[in-house]
Amino acid sequence: MSKFSCVDTVGILTSGGDAPGMNAAIRAVARTAWARGVQVKGIMRGYSGLLNGEIFDMDKKFTHSISSKGGTVLYTARCEEFKEREYQEKAAEICRENNIDGLIVIGGDGSFRGAQKMAEQGINTVGLPGTIDLDIACTEYTIGFDTAVNTAMQAIDKIHDTSASHERCSIVEVMGRSAGYIALWCGIATGAQDIIIPERFDGNRPSLEAKLIEHVLNMKTNGRGHHMIINAEGIGHSYGMAKRIEEATGVETRATILGYMQRGGSPTAKDRVYAANMGALSVDLLCAGATNRVVGYRNGQYVDYDIEDALGMKKDVDEYEFQIAKMLGR
Repeated sequence: MSKFSCVDTVGILTSGGDAPGMNAAIRAVARTAWARGVQVKGIMRGYSGLLNGEIFDMDKKFTHSISSKGGTVLYTARCEEFKEREYQEKAAEICRENNIDGLIVIGGDGSFRGAQKMAEQGINTVGLPGTIDLDIACTEYTIGFDTAVNTAMQAIDKIHDTSASHERCSIVEVMGRSAGYIALWCGIATGAQDIIIPERFDGNRPSLEAKLIEHVLNMKTNGRGHHMIINAEGIGHSYGMAKRIEEATGVETRATILGYMQRGGSPTAKDRVYAANMGALSVDLLCAGATNRVVGYRNGQYVDYDIEDALGMKKDVDEYEFQIAKMLGR
């Protein structure tokens, strides 16, 4: 064992949805571990691959030039059976059979719950926040968000051009599950007239659409030839919304769902650098004997939290930022 380390072998897996920057984190984990005298094993296809024993010895060739690649070179999968204790015990035993005494999990809240269960089984575990949704409460940054929001922004800019040419109303639906951060950031960045996010939606769709219709009509009366609405995935129903707005206003309205393109592509510099720093910190935490931790970024610092505390935190969009977005769209 290295004099720098409390662990001999680190395993790394990616779980849940893929996010640009995951590969930069994988590379940083591996190379930091080697620098600390720790062996590294890659685990394919998340917890599912762990249960199936899809484990290999990682070498430097595997990590060469992967930071610029989107997705995850370890692949990812969801694993419902991992919620059951017998499979958690099996996974811990497989780790021990492969001499893995430290586990690094890149993913979202569901992945962290799995990491917590592994810690309970005696495997030292650290989680990294990998999700484009920016919906993990303990951190101001999640791996993949910056790339996803830039990808969506560029697509919206292109849609805006043709929308203006045809004097249309366009509804663009962006990803984020039940979180509206991508929608809010894209709305501000592209100058959208309306931004719809789950955090500020009371569930009354007729009232929401009535306000949108009123705004489209007011803009039309004031000579605005086109209208852009950014709709979060957690609200959805964009095609039906477009049809009803067109019927009520007489303004040609089209809906576009950007979908999985937001999860792909070469990560931005921010995603690569933040992911690398988080990956390195996760190894150093394990080398210091830490377990059941989640790495985060707050107030300009890379920090870590107990997983239980992290999962118990709540997050909301900044109200001032939301009000500014509404004002700028008028």
